[in-house]
Formats: sequence, C-alpha cells, structure tokens
Amino acid sequence: MQTDDTIERHIFLCATPTKAKCHTDGSGAEIWDYLKKRLRELGYGDPRSGVHRTKADCLRVCEKGPTAMVWPDQTWYHQLTVEKMERIITEHLIGGQVVTEFVNPEPFRQIEREG
Repeated sequence: MQTDDTIERHIFLCATPTKAKCHTDGSGAEIWDYLKKRLRELGYGDPRSGVHRTKADCLRVCEKGPTAMVWPDQTWYHQLTVEKMERIITEHLIGGQVVTEFVNPEPFRQIEREG
C-alpha cells in the first residue's frame, strides 16, 4: 500500500447510468457499494493508498455491463458481479495482475449480450 499521493491504479465503474443500455437491474450500484466497502476493509479507502475509484454514469461501452476500466493498465472488465469485483480488487487493484477471464478484449466493438 502506498502512503503518498501516487495513483497506482484507478478503477472507473459504470454504476448508475441514467439511460441504461447495459444494465437496468441496479447491479452497478450494488457493485459500487461493494467496491467502496471492500477497499475500506482492506485499508485502501484513503486516496493516498494508491488505489482510486470513480463512479461513472456511463463509460460508453454499452454491451455486457456493468463495465469497469482500470487505469493505467487500460483493462476493461465486463459483466461484473460482486463476486467478480472481489477478484478484481484483490488480484488487479491490489495485486497488480489482470483477471483475464473477466476482460472485455474489444470494449468498443458492439458485441451481443451473453444470455
């Protein structure tokens, strides 16, 4: 964990879209609440920890939502759940390893929702 103002990783989560095309069931807000709570529990609630989080209205990747992007790695995750977010928090945000099975390889290409 960092103790200065350096941002190691910053996650942007599509949590509360006003014109939802990717998720309308409230799952984005649920995942956002979990992300905040879990980062605090793990000691990463302070911005000086090196892990930042931002709730977005829309990340303009309207398929397979909820979606998130981790900077500076430019890794896009899709079809998020609380369980998937737990792994992203521990393995990627804290551990520095991309969780490859949740990655959206072409986030700006229109892809059909998996049923």
